[in-house]
Formats: sequence, structure tokens, C-alpha cells
Amino acid sequence: MPLAKPSDPTTSVLLHFSLKGKTACVTGGARGIGLEVCRAFAEAGASVALIYTSSKDADETASKIAKETGSTVKAYRSDVREKATITDTINQIAKDFGKLDICVANAGIAAHHDSLTYGVEDWQEIMRVNLDGAMWTAQAAGNIFKRQGPGAGSMIFTASVSAILVNIPQRQSAYNASKAAVVHLAKCLAVEWTEFARVNCISPGFIETDMLSVHPKEWRDKWFTMIPGGRLCDPAELKGAYVYLASDASSYMTGANMVIDGGYTLP
Repeated sequence: MPLAKPSDPTTSVLLHFSLKGKTACVTGGARGIGLEVCRAFAEAGASVALIYTSSKDADETASKIAKETGSTVKAYRSDVREKATITDTINQIAKDFGKLDICVANAGIAAHHDSLTYGVEDWQEIMRVNLDGAMWTAQAAGNIFKRQGPGAGSMIFTASVSAILVNIPQRQSAYNASKAAVVHLAKCLAVEWTEFARVNCISPGFIETDMLSVHPKEWRDKWFTMIPGGRLCDPAELKGAYVYLASDASSYMTGANMVIDGGYTLP
């Protein structure tokens, strides 16, 4: 069966971007990029499940977005590292909302180590969250999409420019390798899932989040000399890209990796 086609591709372009009537879930949804994705989907009309692991104010955050947008937004605590746990959570979301149309595997962590001194636990933890977690999230959503029928889903992975280059001066071989694997995982699933879902990636560059704020000033100064755009990106500047991939506006797009980096990967 071919990739699903919108019922009327000729309708107003703004309607193509609407998520009204759709249900979305977002891992790592309580802060940073994930938080802005949850807000964007709610603003576009979707009902949203904000999935978090440890944030103390996730319920309050979900309620705030719901009040501001008029959409249904609920918080769900889970752990992407545990296949059974995240699978149960996503199945519960589909049950609570009646269906699942969009899933964003966004949860991720970073650490910096010399490659010659990486410990087993440090390496495995990066992979468990960034790669295994992305796979278990996608697998749970994919099984729901398949049960729902042709063209049912949009799966979106948050990868990184670290998937296609080696960042400096920080040393983060595990993070880079995990994100490169996520991009290729998305391509594989895009081919496998054409009958029931589209699968795409977004690879952000340097985004102004908590993950970057802890870095030494000399690292940040170095990055600014390497970004043609001359600044970091506000997480909210990514909202449009996620809505695009989640909506009918990207109905013929699958297996793509959208790089959003202020030109960082160009020189």
C-alpha cells in the first residue's frame, strides 16, 4: 500500500498545518525542546500527552499549556529506558485519548568524556536513553499506528547536528554516535512503516536549553565563532518544524532529517 495521501491536497495551505482532532505524545516533554513541541502541538489544535521522567512541575506545566491554548494537555510519568514502562505509558495514552496520531521521541541526555576513559555505565546510559529509548518509544507508537490503519501516524525523532559532524571542543563520542544511530533508525523505520506512518527526524544545532547552559564559557565562545547565524537558537524557534512534520503539510515527506542549525554544518 502506498504512502497515505491527504483527502484534499488542494485545500488552503493553512489547513494543512492544523492538528485539530489529532492526539500527540512527546517524550522529554517537560522542558527544553520537548516543552516547546508540546506547546506547539496544543497551539495547532492537538490533544497532547506530555511524557516526563523526573520533572516536579510537569502536571502544572501541562495544565498551564492547556489553559493558554484551549487544548487538552496531560502529563504522564514514564522512563524511556525501560521498554515495558514506556510501552505501557504510550498504550495508556492511546486508551485515554482514544487514539494516537503523532509521537515525538525527544528524550535525550549528553555527557562529555575522553573516548579512552569511557566507563561501561557512562556509555550505556547515553545509549539507553538516546537510542534504546527512542526505539522503544517508536516501537510502542508504531504498533498503535499499525493497528489504526493506513496513514495513521507521524513519528518524529529529535536527533542532532552531532549525528552528522563532530562537535568541538567538547568530547562526546557516545552522544554523537547515539544521535547518528537515531537518524539511521528513522530512515529504516520510514521504509518499513510506509503503509501506516511517516517517520522523520529533526536535527537541531546549538539550542538555548539547560543542556547547554552548564557548559564552560570558553566552549560557548568557541561555538559562536563557528555558527554563521551568530547566535544560539531559542527552543521555540523549532515549533514550526515539528508542526510541519506532524501535519498533512508534510504528507509526502518520510525518512528525512531536517537540520536546523543557523548554518553551523555548512562551512
